[in-house]
Amino acid sequence: MPRASCLAASVAAALLLSCSVSAAEPRADEPRADNPRANEPRADQPAEAPQSEVPVLDAVVVTAVRPSSALTFETDPKLPRQPVPASDGADYLKTIPGFGAIRNGGSNADPVLRGMFGSRLNLLSNDGAMPGACPSRMDNPLSYVSPENYDRLVVVKGPQTVLWGPGASAGTVRFERERRHFQSRELQLGGSLLGGSAGRNDQVLDATHGAPSGYARLNANRSHADDYEDGDGRTVASAWNKWNSDLALGWTPDAHTVLELSAGFGDGEARYAGRSMDGAQFVRESYTLHFAHERPEGRLGAIEASVYRNLADHVMDNYSLRQPNPAGPMPMPMASNVERLTSGGRVAARWRGDGFEATAGLDAQDSRHRQRKAPGREAYRAQAWATDARFDDVGAFGEVAWRAGGRDRLVAGARVDRASATDARVTVGRMPTPNPTAGVTRHETLGAGFLRWERVPGEGALGGYIGLGRSERMPDYWELFSADRGPAGAANAFAGLDTEKTTQLDLGLEYRSRRVAVWVTAYAGRIDDYILFTYQSGGMRPTTSVAGVDADIHGGELGIELRPADHWLLGGTLAYAWGAQRDNGLALPQMPPLEARLSLGREGERWSFGTLLRAVAAQERIVLDQGNVVGRDLGPSAGFATFAVNGGYRFGDRLQLTAGIDNLFDRGYSEHLNLAGNADFGYPADPVRIGEPGRTVWMKFNLTY
Repeated sequence: MPRASCLAASVAAALLLSCSVSAAEPRADEPRADNPRANEPRADQPAEAPQSEVPVLDAVVVTAVRPSSALTFETDPKLPRQPVPASDGADYLKTIPGFGAIRNGGSNADPVLRGMFGSRLNLLSNDGAMPGACPSRMDNPLSYVSPENYDRLVVVKGPQTVLWGPGASAGTVRFERERRHFQSRELQLGGSLLGGSAGRNDQVLDATHGAPSGYARLNANRSHADDYEDGDGRTVASAWNKWNSDLALGWTPDAHTVLELSAGFGDGEARYAGRSMDGAQFVRESYTLHFAHERPEGRLGAIEASVYRNLADHVMDNYSLRQPNPAGPMPMPMASNVERLTSGGRVAARWRGDGFEATAGLDAQDSRHRQRKAPGREAYRAQAWATDARFDDVGAFGEVAWRAGGRDRLVAGARVDRASATDARVTVGRMPTPNPTAGVTRHETLGAGFLRWERVPGEGALGGYIGLGRSERMPDYWELFSADRGPAGAANAFAGLDTEKTTQLDLGLEYRSRRVAVWVTAYAGRIDDYILFTYQSGGMRPTTSVAGVDADIHGGELGIELRPADHWLLGGTLAYAWGAQRDNGLALPQMPPLEARLSLGREGERWSFGTLLRAVAAQERIVLDQGNVVGRDLGPSAGFATFAVNGGYRFGDRLQLTAGIDNLFDRGYSEHLNLAGNADFGYPADPVRIGEPGRTVWMKFNLTY
């Protein structure tokens, strides 16, 4: 892989001169200079009991994120991180213990939390859903998210919130932007420049002009990379080029009210070493109208409402970013254009009283999917669109938090949804035949709820929680429409798949003192009618069937931060996930292996330096050719370890330089969750996992004004 020698020299010099780093996060309850109201209770989040002051270093390079409260992880996605700063939402999530991703090239990996995939994760950006359109999730929801265009990433693990939509059995992920009030007229500018190996270069701009009556904010970014070389020197098809821009106009008639209209657009392209087609287009159109009003006094604390419209217009082909393979299943140029329009809204109110706080509301979503395709270059454009699916959901939710005195509280929530799915396909199958469920609409009533006790940790005092949650979800588009066959005896997946029900116990402990912070989380769950894909070899490509099985899951995460001396920080995390099918005793496929991360660094007034060791165990608990719509178990995977270094220099309060070298020793390795390399790029017929990047050098400038 060609290396940028001058960049490497600059980074090496910075690292040699560096003498400190921090992998720590800013306190979740620390007020931001640009938002003096950030500490006030939010309508969507019960107020926390006050926490004792714990000295936490400002983050220079994020290597791991610790919980900010029970089951909740919060971070600023604008912060530099190691490995090389992320190009998509799934990549950034990997800094939170328990997260992984199904890898298929350089960008747009599909997120996995504790082995759970797809719509078991509720993925939201700016409080709206954008599910993506590709039947194989080439454009998964987070492929449309550029992390640095958001101010906050909030993750709730497990079925322990009901405020943000149905399902969410594995967790809820929200990328958020702040809505600000200004005391006087001012201009705020921020941005970053990133350069690195394999032609990586990113540009980010965040500009806001504010006044007491309102504001205008522009977020924009561009990200580019060429194909990388793995640790064995093999070039991996992985190049991407993408851009996003969002404009928000806010009206703030008083200090407690905001009405914001935002519009966002984006596009891109990406090569995929693990797919028979590449992403030639990722057009995004997003519109949101949001209203919020907070009341400092009285029982009604706040009310907020929002509506959104998100369009994903995605093109995949085998000729824009590669040459058609004459010996492959698609020897001629072929393209497919898929589109998904998702609209929805939400209204919620928060009440407060003596010792309690409650949030309740309604939400709704409508999603329509259509497609067109044809052989030949650009021939699809002359084809008519054909709608194949429609989804609707209306839900009511409520959460209440009671303070039991001192640091204890009890939190409970419940929601009910009426969901429907319509099969609009006229024909099905590789050799089209009439669809037996054409025009059929199925309706489901979905229930969810949880009960959790919490004790907020204090200075030198142990805190913890224990919660029981239950979630039921409608099978999603990919489960109902992508498989070739449904359960045995069913006409197809649409007719045969039941709703998936998860019951899970979550518990955790946390201890904080001036020198030590330790947290541990554990979970154990039962899943009825877990939706499982099975791949069978045959023809030009494997066929898939989908069915429901009963499953057991358990696992957990552990984190520790030690400050042995001023300016020094030693950190470590451990994540483990396990699953099994109850009916036959087989493992649950696509489970990530045991993973540990260790970091050591030193933070000074100007300079910083740090190291990161990532160690991943072998995974031998597999079920060959079972998995999900994107990935399947390809066989056992080997363990590996990589080592990275980073450094930084603050030129002042406004300018910061960070740099790093990932995979310092140029190790050849691959992730367990992985698509097999595609024959179009010379991979053999027997499944071979895609190799990860070799030694990678990067440098990033962050500017705020």
